[in-house]
Amino acid sequence: MTLLVLGYGNLDRQDDGVAWHVLSQLMQVYGLPEPTSIDVDEYFKEKDIHFLFQLQLLPELAYDLDRYDYAVLIDAHTGAIANEVNVENVIPDFQSSPLTHHLTANSLLAISQQIHQKYPQAILVSIRGYYFTFTQQLSPQTAELVSIAVAKIEDWMNNQKIA
Repeated sequence: MTLLVLGYGNLDRQDDGVAWHVLSQLMQVYGLPEPTSIDVDEYFKEKDIHFLFQLQLLPELAYDLDRYDYAVLIDAHTGAIANEVNVENVIPDFQSSPLTHHLTANSLLAISQQIHQKYPQAILVSIRGYYFTFTQQLSPQTAELVSIAVAKIEDWMNNQKIA
């Protein structure tokens, strides 16, 4: 079973880059080295897990989703979601956006379904961001949530018999 772990956000905008930190910690759980740059594109052959970080979701990602049975998408949220670390199933559902550079996880899966008639079973893990200034250092509040998000992802992977 192949798994894509895809984090996205702007590492230079403080808590918006929390997905990179979650991805980094999750990679270390599997004995992979801590990433030294924003360019994370690491395949862990022993568990068939592809770790990837992007600045944002792009439609082009849908072209490769047919290679995966499962996907974990990781992003920050601004507090509009009640849970500080929220895990939800993602289903294919194209959602238009008034923002020109905004693609939702649901829309990404919908594009994959349209192209391949297939999409991975996926979850979206959203971590609460508190500050979005110009720095790569997480706020203390969001930094505390990184290990919680990693644990939730590991639990999901264990339930899917991936880990």
